[in-house]
This record gives sequence, C-alpha cells and structure tokens, in this order.
Amino acid sequence: MTPLKNRLAFVSGSTAGIGYAIAEKLVHQGLEVIINGRTEERVDAAVEKLIAGGASRSRLRRAAADVSSAAGAEEILGLFPDVDVLVNNFGTFQPKAFADITDDDWNNMWNANVMSGVRLSRGYFPRMLQRKYGRVVFISSESALQIPSDVIHYGVSKTAQLAVARGMAELATGTNVTVNSVLVGPTKSEGMGRILEQMARTNRSTEAEVEKWFFDSVRPSSLLKRFIRPEEIGSFVAFLCSEEASAITGAALRADGGVVKSVI
Repeated sequence: MTPLKNRLAFVSGSTAGIGYAIAEKLVHQGLEVIINGRTEERVDAAVEKLIAGGASRSRLRRAAADVSSAAGAEEILGLFPDVDVLVNNFGTFQPKAFADITDDDWNNMWNANVMSGVRLSRGYFPRMLQRKYGRVVFISSESALQIPSDVIHYGVSKTAQLAVARGMAELATGTNVTVNSVLVGPTKSEGMGRILEQMARTNRSTEAEVEKWFFDSVRPSSLLKRFIRPEEIGSFVAFLCSEEASAITGAALRADGGVVKSVI
C-alpha cells in the first residue's frame, strides 16, 4: 500500500486487542498514530511495546482519557484538534439477561459504543470535509446483524454504529472523505483470551477444546471455525484507511469469518 506519510491517526481504545493491532498496522503504514487508553500506564505500556516491535518513537503520540465520557472526548479533542484518520474502536461488552439490563447498563453501553464515536467524529469530521480528505472507520460487530439474546444492549449499540457511519458517509458525498464500518466476528482479543483461559480451567480442558465448543455451540455458522486474530482485523482496517481504498465508502464491511449467513 502507498505509505501515508504526514498523516495523523487516532485509534480509540488502542492499548490492546483489535485497537492495538490497528494502531500497529497504521504505524507501519507510515502514519503518526495517537495511542489511546483510559490510563497513562496502559498507554505507556502499549507505546513501548510498539517501539519494541519496530515502530518509530517519533510516530507515536499518547492520549490517556476515557472516551466513553463527554469530558474524556473533549480532552482528546483539546490535545489533538485535528486528525486525518479516525478509527472508532473503543467499546465494551456485558453479557446480561435482558430483564436484568438496567437503565444505567443501557446508558453505559450507549456512551461507550456509540457516543464515543459520535463525539470524536463530531470534532474531527467537519475538518476532514473542509480539506476534502479523511478516513473514518467504526469498529462494529456481526452482532449488529445477528443480535445475541444474552447481550441485547450490545447488539443494539453495534447496529447504531452502522447507521451513524452511513449517515456520515452521505454528508461526505463528492469529497475524498470516506466513512465505513467493519462488522468484526469473534476475535481473540485480550478480554476473550482471559475468558478462554478461565473456561479451560473451570472445565479442566484446553483452550483448543473450549474454542471448538464455542464454534460448535455458540457460533455454529462460522466458516472460519476459529477465533479471528486481532492482526487480521488490523490489516483490514489499515487497508480501509489507505489511499487504495478511496472508492470504498458508506459500507458496512464484514470481517466476521463467515458467521453472518448472507452473501451481502
């Protein structure tokens, strides 16, 4: 891909998992990347890990703030008022029976998964339109189309991301600003890795056995039959942020391992 020098990217929730993998791919693609997490310790650790992996220190910036809050988003926009690439990756997940999901649960999920991206986009998107260049990507989920019964509020938030991204893309008509969303399938992120380890210990089995059970019972429609690696999502998102992807906009693109049983 064409190196994207002199471009600045912000990836929310980029200290681990998918966000970290996206940031890593963008750095190696030539961008300067703002690493974001809730604490300075997490951000510093991620930056040092990227440097140890070959990233140039001069291409990494730090932004410790909780983007699920309005104050956190404002802090980010104050520190970095303009970016060329915005990846709205930050999100949360909370399995819970529908009848037990409280108003606070709904609000927390909405703020983390939807409003974090809305607030950051509201700050960065107008400037992209003014200079007629920019990339915005929302990291959604296959759960946006196949709402899980045990985490309905999560599914709703992921569906909302698709609508926000499409609406923004409509506003960018005729510009070189693209807005897309990615429907990610089951991925072995940091959190999922811990869950697999815990389930293996509880059931006195191996992680491989737990993984097989998951795709036999929880996501039987998967064609991949394994957890996606964060770096696989990172590569796909990095492509969407590249010059080569300039014709792709307004799309909800699947990187779900074939979980969604649809040809489109």
